[in-house]
Amino acid sequence: MFSTRRLTAIILVLIAGCLALMPVSCIRKIKAIPPVAKIEPKVDTMFGDIRTDNYYWLRQRGDSAVLAYLTAENEYTEAITRDTKGLQESLYKDMLNRIKETDLTVPYHKDDYYYYSRTVEGKQYKIYCRKKGSLEAAEEILLDLNTLAEGLDYLDLGAYKVSPDHRTLAYSLDDDGSEEYALYFKNLATGEISKEKIENTYYQVEWANDNKTVFYATLDHIKRPDKLYRHRVGADPSGDALIFEEKDEAFNVEPRKTKDGKFLLVHIGSNVASEVYYLDADRPDGEFRLLKARQKETEYTVYHHGGYFYISTNDGAVNFKVMRVSDRNPARHAWKTAIPYADSVKIDGLEMFKDYMVVYERINGLKQIHVRGFKDETEYYIEFPEPVYTTYLDDNPEFDSEVLRFSYTSLVTPESVYDYNLKDKTRELRKQEEVLGGYDPQQYQSERIFAEASDGVMVPISIVYKKGMKKNGANPTWLYGYGSYGISSNPYFSSNRLPLLDHGFIYAIAHIRGGGDMGRQWYEDGKYINKKNTFTDFIACAEHLITQEYTNSEKLIISGGSAGGLLIGAVVNMRPDLFRTAIAGVPFVDVVNTMLDPTIPLTVTEYEEWGNPNIEEYYFYMKSYSPYDNVEAKTYPNLLITAGLNDPRVQYWEPAKWAAKLRAMKTDDNLLILKTNMGAGHGGHSGRYDYLKDVAFYYAFALKTLGMDG
Repeated sequence: MFSTRRLTAIILVLIAGCLALMPVSCIRKIKAIPPVAKIEPKVDTMFGDIRTDNYYWLRQRGDSAVLAYLTAENEYTEAITRDTKGLQESLYKDMLNRIKETDLTVPYHKDDYYYYSRTVEGKQYKIYCRKKGSLEAAEEILLDLNTLAEGLDYLDLGAYKVSPDHRTLAYSLDDDGSEEYALYFKNLATGEISKEKIENTYYQVEWANDNKTVFYATLDHIKRPDKLYRHRVGADPSGDALIFEEKDEAFNVEPRKTKDGKFLLVHIGSNVASEVYYLDADRPDGEFRLLKARQKETEYTVYHHGGYFYISTNDGAVNFKVMRVSDRNPARHAWKTAIPYADSVKIDGLEMFKDYMVVYERINGLKQIHVRGFKDETEYYIEFPEPVYTTYLDDNPEFDSEVLRFSYTSLVTPESVYDYNLKDKTRELRKQEEVLGGYDPQQYQSERIFAEASDGVMVPISIVYKKGMKKNGANPTWLYGYGSYGISSNPYFSSNRLPLLDHGFIYAIAHIRGGGDMGRQWYEDGKYINKKNTFTDFIACAEHLITQEYTNSEKLIISGGSAGGLLIGAVVNMRPDLFRTAIAGVPFVDVVNTMLDPTIPLTVTEYEEWGNPNIEEYYFYMKSYSPYDNVEAKTYPNLLITAGLNDPRVQYWEPAKWAAKLRAMKTDDNLLILKTNMGAGHGGHSGRYDYLKDVAFYYAFALKTLGMDG
């Protein structure tokens, strides 16, 4: 006898097989592959509210019925999109033909070595190399990820740290997307891999100055780095000394090191609080000392220079300020102001050199680089040529240097690596991303416009299009958003967008609240019980693009991933009429159920982002916007939803349950497909060619729904 659940799995597979044989015109009429079987409904009696989750059974990871269901959904997706295969291949080739497949990064100098990575045509992964003495010296391959990835569907490099004497490499690998890294050690003189293999580690490690001692963190049952260990290379890891164990599940433990090499740090932080311990890096067997105890709603990050700790903190300064204190007596009462607080300037971080402190700031939503001299009163900003751009910290391992390396890019300017002389204020372009196929930035236009939110706040939108675009309300438009964790959606160049721009698309980025685009308060105004500002800001941006006749609702594609997938889920519930198509990558859509389950990775740590649903106010507020809880019987736009079976950040069942509920309730014939990567995690495919194929799939789906797949 078959169980009900087993029989359902068989039926689902048969349905998928039949779908694969159907013409697309018939497939479009099918609204659902309903998961009719249940293991046991979950009843939530929180605050007297009783509801049954009909799709709770999809949480049974590894159960054959669940795997059969996900496989059936994938087969359905394959059938629905079969008519776009040629378009996918064309888009893939278009993007691939713009990339210099065999290439290398600009080498960075550390002591007597030049380190870099390179790619080879036809190979999925990077090769990490160095040269000794000069760039003309013989190449030494430190790590070839292509060799390590043989026989694997997925590979991600976590730690990659060479010892201070350049003789040993500490590196870690994740081979399934679970973000559990195995730590290895390689003798760079002999090429021998040390016998020890340390499982279940966090991706960050740090070397002490003795070149033998490494500090690393391991993960607990919810994949939180909670324990810090000290390891001697060559020793049995079972004897490693436990240095810290953090019991509070809201806090992570990370090893760090000051750039001047003087101190090892242990950073213990949550989303809204932190504390740091420090130790002389020459004495790794010593005892770490506490710099300042954690305090709710107070964060700080520690740097070191010339006998002083420099501390970036939001203590009484929402956009952060910088304090200074002697490393001999760093008690809080002795801290003095080094950079005073400015309400209009958000301090993102510091970079220490022997004679200069470089301050990474954000002013009016744009990144700035602020240079301050230690020996004199030198103080200036590095100038940039475009009104809409972004800049990123590059490799700057040398403390005793007058050269700052940074990357610059905009929506029309490919990534450009500069070496900037901090003394004479000159810059040298070391490399600009080479875009093959005759790319001419003069053919494209970028601008920043503002949409008025429902409460009167002006929300920036960065847009790019090919020159000659007419504001006639008929342009296909792709609007992207994120809006969480204070993470900014910076306007960067991507050659992968060119196939869209060259066919008349406008690409737009909504810099909505919840992100950090306009400073720390911008983030605070889009979290906790202000979270709905994120969604209404995005809707305001979409409406503005329509009212200003850039596009119309029948030509508007929206996308976002992870917490940005929550954004997409919320706005299609709130204003489904506003969008033609929505693409939600690994979306965090089952907010209430997930945040009520502390056994799921990230749940407890994210009470400080979404709120704790065990508190009545937060519970009902979350429930009012949670995409899964607010699906209704109405018309929805075309939907492409993705998931990763091994995803530790957004469990695969969230997008699966959401897709199932939408199938059962939506009243339209628009397309709805779920694509689950059965061998990867949150980031999707790890290989660069496989990644391009994913992008081509998303583009082809969007074009199909617009009737542009020809």
